[in-house]
Amino acid sequence: MLRTLEERDIRFVRLWFTDILGYLKSVAIAPAELEGAFSEGIGFDGSAIEGFSRVSEADTVAKPDPSTFQVLPWITDGRQHSARIFCDVAMPDGTPSWADPRNVLRRQLNKAADQGFTCYVHPEIEFFLLKDLPVDGTPPTPADGGGYFDQTFHDTAPNFRRHAIEALESMGISVEFSHHEGAPGQQEIDLRYADALSMADNVMTFRYLIKQVAFNDGVRATFMPKPFSEHPGSAMHTHLSLFEGDTNAFHNPDDPMQLSTIGKQFIAGILEHANELSAVTNQWVNSYKRLIYGDEAPTAATWGRANRSAMVRVPLYTPNKASSRRVEVRSPDSACNPYLTFAVLLAAGLKGIEEGYELPEEAEDNVWALTPAERRAMGYKELPGSLADALTEMEKSELVAETLGEHVFDYFLRNKWAEWTAYRGRVTPFELESYLPL
Repeated sequence: MLRTLEERDIRFVRLWFTDILGYLKSVAIAPAELEGAFSEGIGFDGSAIEGFSRVSEADTVAKPDPSTFQVLPWITDGRQHSARIFCDVAMPDGTPSWADPRNVLRRQLNKAADQGFTCYVHPEIEFFLLKDLPVDGTPPTPADGGGYFDQTFHDTAPNFRRHAIEALESMGISVEFSHHEGAPGQQEIDLRYADALSMADNVMTFRYLIKQVAFNDGVRATFMPKPFSEHPGSAMHTHLSLFEGDTNAFHNPDDPMQLSTIGKQFIAGILEHANELSAVTNQWVNSYKRLIYGDEAPTAATWGRANRSAMVRVPLYTPNKASSRRVEVRSPDSACNPYLTFAVLLAAGLKGIEEGYELPEEAEDNVWALTPAERRAMGYKELPGSLADALTEMEKSELVAETLGEHVFDYFLRNKWAEWTAYRGRVTPFELESYLPL
């Protein structure tokens, strides 16, 4: 690292960490300070970060993780001026901070490791490119008018996806696919699978890079779950698999779906606890504008194979390839905190394995086309229809409380109930249009 900093004339090293809501935080240090940062960490005021610590316990330390060192791709005057390293957040005595989302995920991965499993994740991340990013509440304008898989060309950002992939690959983040999604301005970039902690770091880096590349190309990017009423929202369909050494624990060549008992129990765990997880995987008021209408988003806790209206899918693109057997969870949106999302999904799946949950009947119909009453009559469990519904379910969940830890669990609920209260008190344009003449 030190040699790279000197050879590339790196002037700043940015130490990154993530708060409970998934916002990226950063402090820049000079390369000369890096050795000291590794040995002692960088102290900061934890009480100034939402949810990190109380004023009476404000001293907090960011400890760089050397395995995450990467040079940022921005070049000025022919030189790359900065690099980044993710940090683990700790208390002054060296113990991990209970408020650090990275620590939350690591605890769950350690639990999986104790059972002999390594968790791999492959996300499909959707987002919108916009001509502008209005902050006064006026609707944004998509950067293009393309549709699903269209080879679009537009004046505003004709080479955006190429520039984005080049930036990602330069930082060691492998891209599997990229294409235009179904709505005007909507893009999707799929990251090649990695272990869950590395992937959560990659998702945070991805969101930073995408916004910067879009800005450089003269447009804006948003990961807002549903910025347009008339178009589908942006998901982060999350593929998960468990490996025992080099063996895919989800694969069984003798099963019709080639899915093992462990894989079926893992799916059953996610379905059983789906409502409890919803506030974490879909943490914003706006998230539920995407979920309640279908439009590529699940409305009930169901599973299927080729059925894209189900919440959990078993992809069968390569039926004879053991390493590719995985499950796809379609509920998370691209504005979630990836550390907490991967942690609760893994926790629910492991719970299904530990308790031997039975997988319910497969959904073979179009779940989106069914009314709530029809879904209930067919035995499908309705997903929460609002942030308030999701928080009510989360409050009762021993699984989510144990996974997040008391500090994160309590802060998350307090923060999100405050968001819901603020939203509920706002008079919307819909109400003015509908009721002002009364």
